[in-house]
Amino acid sequence: VSSLLATELRRRELSVGILDADITGPSIPKAFGLRGNCEAAPLGGIMPMTTKTGIEVISLNLLLEDASAPVVWRGPVIAGTVKQFWTDVIWGDIDCMYIDMPPGTGDIPLTVFQSIPVDGIIIVTSPQDLVSMIVDKAENMAEKMDIPVIGLVENYSYFRCPDCGKEHHIFGESSIASIAEKHGLPVLARLPIDPHLAELCDAGRVDEYETTALDKALSELLGEKTE
Repeated sequence: VSSLLATELRRRELSVGILDADITGPSIPKAFGLRGNCEAAPLGGIMPMTTKTGIEVISLNLLLEDASAPVVWRGPVIAGTVKQFWTDVIWGDIDCMYIDMPPGTGDIPLTVFQSIPVDGIIIVTSPQDLVSMIVDKAENMAEKMDIPVIGLVENYSYFRCPDCGKEHHIFGESSIASIAEKHGLPVLARLPIDPHLAELCDAGRVDEYETTALDKALSELLGEKTE
């Protein structure tokens, strides 16, 4: 979702960055086909790597010699790395930065909320009713930290049969509407299971994917006129 949102904003010719705060499961570089290591800046610090469409990215996998090496670090070290991604990376003149975070309400979200001037968060969920408890925790944490919640995105919402066009709810009926109503939040988008998106991510070409749902959501957030 972070990759798709960044791609949609880049298509609007905004300067975009992605800070990959998922330290133990950094998937952003692979989705964009980024390989190798970031370079040191001439006067100190780290230069982010840039995707072929111009999105600046920093991720732990762009600093490791072996991208498949496990990161067996304790919480304080992980939190310190996230802080350094904000303070030690020489970002360009960024209009919008997305911070891709792991699930849950642990060390990384706490570090981000306390260390980085976040304008708002987008909570990504899935259709199962079980997930509503996780959304409750994330929303309550954001409220306690005085961080605005922009809205909800439901991932894996449904699968549309390519033969008959019928929607199949693989993970059960959606509970996103009741969750949104409970917290007074807008549903920004419902994203389907799409094998084509999976193929593009695996091939490092996520920026070639076009999603009408997120495009419409961003247009509304940016106050753009839509037909």
